[in-house]
Amino acid sequence: MNFPVTRLRRLRRTPALRNMMRETVLTAHDLIYPIFVTHGSGIKEEIPSMPGIHHFSIDRLKEEIDAVVKAGLQSVLLFGVPEHKDEAGTSAYAEDGIVQQAIKAVKAWAPELVVIADTCLCQFTSHGHCGVIEHNPLSGAAEIANDPSLELLVRTAVSQAAAGADIIAPSNMMDGFVYAIRTGLDQAGFEQIPIMSYAVKYASAFYGPFRDAAHSTPQFGDRKTYQMDPANAREALREADADVAEGADMLMVKPALAYLDVLRLLKESFDLPVAAYNVSAEYSMVKAAAANGWIDERAIVLETLTGMKRAGADLIITYHAIDAANWLQGN
Repeated sequence: MNFPVTRLRRLRRTPALRNMMRETVLTAHDLIYPIFVTHGSGIKEEIPSMPGIHHFSIDRLKEEIDAVVKAGLQSVLLFGVPEHKDEAGTSAYAEDGIVQQAIKAVKAWAPELVVIADTCLCQFTSHGHCGVIEHNPLSGAAEIANDPSLELLVRTAVSQAAAGADIIAPSNMMDGFVYAIRTGLDQAGFEQIPIMSYAVKYASAFYGPFRDAAHSTPQFGDRKTYQMDPANAREALREADADVAEGADMLMVKPALAYLDVLRLLKESFDLPVAAYNVSAEYSMVKAAAANGWIDERAIVLETLTGMKRAGADLIITYHAIDAANWLQGN
């Protein structure tokens, strides 16, 4: 019996031809590397739940920036771990805040590097929430006050732009946060600074190691009142649509792995760049399995990141970025 021949199947058997037909190509330019900066000196402390990821004081940060540049990465995302916390998160928008100091240092060392500033209050508040806390006069319960929180987030974004940030990335999920920050940046003379909105941010169990790293675990309750239900997909389109209308320049889906369907929805529905955040627990699970010899770390990481790009990510924020960039270069 004669069967129809699919010659492409045979062609894929050779590495060169496989490369020629590859539909999705991952490069170092797709990757954004998150870095945690803190006060003090001489600090390079590994985060126990995130092997290979460290807290850096400013005087030790340059060695990590040098590694970023050497790997061919083009962007970093800065998170601050302050020495002072209070109910209003005042160190988030202080002119000499830790993120502001880090932005200035990185731009001095590597002017061509795109510096993204995470814009939130949770690392800087004593209660660990992303906004201002007020008590309900009827129930006495502590609640997040949306509008007062927006005022502080605008101050934070403007201070980060003034320090030299190339992109503002608000992650707080307050109602109207993109419009408030866009208006504040424009009024302060930073019309050219784009906003990468954490448009679709789920109330996820995948953030645990990050909260360890950022010292941002809520001291009461949780963040389900202002982060999305993991069961919802259509809501993601509504959230993203609102941010686009308010002036977002880029949209983000966080986390990535459990929400690749949502990533695809955004890519097909909007003409803005879409970022995926390969979050802390996704990273730590791979590192733990690799440390036990259960998986090939390099192969798993590159396959995972390629899957995110294939699903629609134009940009991928990942703690694997330096390693992945080096692997892509054959190192």
